[in-house]
Amino acid sequence: MSEECHPKRSAEIENHDSGVKRAKIVTSEGIKEADVGITYFLSHDQPGFKGQIKQRYSDFLVNEISNDGSVVYLVDNGFKLAKKEKLSSDALKEQQKAEAIKRQEFKIEDEVRSQLVELLGEEDVTKIEEVYRTGTKMETIKSFEDKATRTRIHQLLRKAFNNELESVTSGCNTLNIALSHRNSRVNKEQLNEQTKDANGVVNWGYGPAKNYIHFTVYKENKDTMDVVNTIAKFLRVPTRTIRYSGTKDRRAVTCQRLCISKLGLDRLNSLNRTLKGITVGGFKFEDQPLNLGDLKGNEFVIVIRDVVVDENSSMQVKDILEAGCSSLIDKGFINYFGMQRFGTFSVSTHEIGRELLVENWKRAAELILAEQENVLPKSKEARKIWAQEKDPKAALAAMPRQCLAENSILHALTNQSADENGDYSEAAYYTAVMKIPRNLRTMYVHAYQSYVWNTIVSKRIELYGLNVVVGDLVLDNSVQETPLASNSEDELETEFSEDLRESQFVRAKALTQEDVDSGNYAIDDVVLPTPGFDVLYPTNETLRNLYSDIMAKDNLDPDNMRRKVRDFSLSGSYRHIIQKPENVDYRVVKYSEDTQQLINTDFEILLNKRARDNGRNYMKDKLDRFVPEKGGQKVAVILKFKLGVSAYATMALRELMKLETSRRGDMCSVKY
Repeated sequence: MSEECHPKRSAEIENHDSGVKRAKIVTSEGIKEADVGITYFLSHDQPGFKGQIKQRYSDFLVNEISNDGSVVYLVDNGFKLAKKEKLSSDALKEQQKAEAIKRQEFKIEDEVRSQLVELLGEEDVTKIEEVYRTGTKMETIKSFEDKATRTRIHQLLRKAFNNELESVTSGCNTLNIALSHRNSRVNKEQLNEQTKDANGVVNWGYGPAKNYIHFTVYKENKDTMDVVNTIAKFLRVPTRTIRYSGTKDRRAVTCQRLCISKLGLDRLNSLNRTLKGITVGGFKFEDQPLNLGDLKGNEFVIVIRDVVVDENSSMQVKDILEAGCSSLIDKGFINYFGMQRFGTFSVSTHEIGRELLVENWKRAAELILAEQENVLPKSKEARKIWAQEKDPKAALAAMPRQCLAENSILHALTNQSADENGDYSEAAYYTAVMKIPRNLRTMYVHAYQSYVWNTIVSKRIELYGLNVVVGDLVLDNSVQETPLASNSEDELETEFSEDLRESQFVRAKALTQEDVDSGNYAIDDVVLPTPGFDVLYPTNETLRNLYSDIMAKDNLDPDNMRRKVRDFSLSGSYRHIIQKPENVDYRVVKYSEDTQQLINTDFEILLNKRARDNGRNYMKDKLDRFVPEKGGQKVAVILKFKLGVSAYATMALRELMKLETSRRGDMCSVKY
């Protein structure tokens, strides 16, 4: 491969009189498509057009497609909670008095009591009955080493006393028993069962309670993990109790399904009174949780503004759009990992990943902390301090809190000792790198895999086009793999998990000449692996050698992807080289103002339909997805289509428009 196809390092190390090595300021405005292997178009002979996406986050709508093929829309924003009457002090006293009388007259069922006596003995059961009547506390005489026996006793006590007793295992495996109070676990479970509405309907009409509540989340201009963290914070539950099938764009309006366990439906519903830019609804009780990859893809509705065609072109926007969409439907587009995968700074995430894979801890840390032209503006002063002074405390004080990796490294280095040159050892940098949150550490190395995959697929299309050739790989559906155990909490926080899960439990096979001649395989079936220790590489010698040649320039070997550090030991996965959008729809509209709304969000449609149905004032323009055209001098294109799991909508737009999709490319042109 030529030198120009291989991205050069964005930051180089230089020596100064002080003897301290530091990273140069990176002067490039940001990584480009060619830097990460994105170099080819399927319809390179067709013209494109210029235009801007995501000028407004509401111009980019994403709705998840569930495994059953249904598109997730926001069809309600929960239910109205009946106002609970506040008891007067006298009424409260009467209620408490009635409860005390009820407990005095209470008697355990004979069968249940005999089972408790068998396990605990008559003396302790009598004491427990006294606890229930008087509200005192007691500890069992016996201790119970067997967990199953303890569990059985807990269950029997709940059954015997209507969930009104709290039993807790002590450090000596005895049981401490008391009347459950307002915030106890047992009382919470009891309250969660008391979910009848004002009309006596159980669970507000959502049916019997089950282990999980699945619900729709509508969000505006927020990351999926930001939403999960926000919901967890307001509900005061661990983030691991909230699960989802895939991550969604930040600069967009999106709808997707989430699920939560061990929570009352009324608490979840009450979030709509508090959250901003987030709405929950579509509640449904289910026995099973959602897992990463439990989706078929996403539906996109995208506005491209300020559309113009080349002044030398004889074709109109509509003609170019028609030809381009026909090509997308028939041929599809190269299923590149999009530019989002490689970050938004001047230093690409895959460059950092490369250094981690060769165990160059200092170099990786320096790239993360490097002065850069295209970086979060608030972090520039901190980066300058680090580059000039190598003072982690001073740099840490100036570094914005949202720079998680940078803060992790600097904080770790404050606990390390510098050498006589004012620098730190490789061991110190290793310790610092490993303090970066796991999801970020793995993001870097997965980005390197993505860079290699992009580079290989570009060459594959250049060499063989859309022909299936001997040695190509296809998924082998005859092999049934047993799913591997995974850490769901880590998976929830990993940006790339949706991509990786798609092919995690499958195997591939190489096509023979007989397979190719059979006509049973098309380019849609062909996959390429990301480099790893648990994948099959193409048996086509040219493609196989490309992996070795590309990675050799980085001192890496595709056949040696295991590492001492488990997080950087990569198994690899398979990815289809072509994606074809489905249900493609497009329209050309005229508008006059940049702020003019051209499509409606789910939330706007919901509110206006509800107002119309209830006889209130509503806006006719906001009853459907597409706003009626008002005319004007400006031209916009609105696209609607569906894509499979892990495909990037920007790569479909790139194929259609023939534009650079990097942060400062013609399509995005995002300025700080």
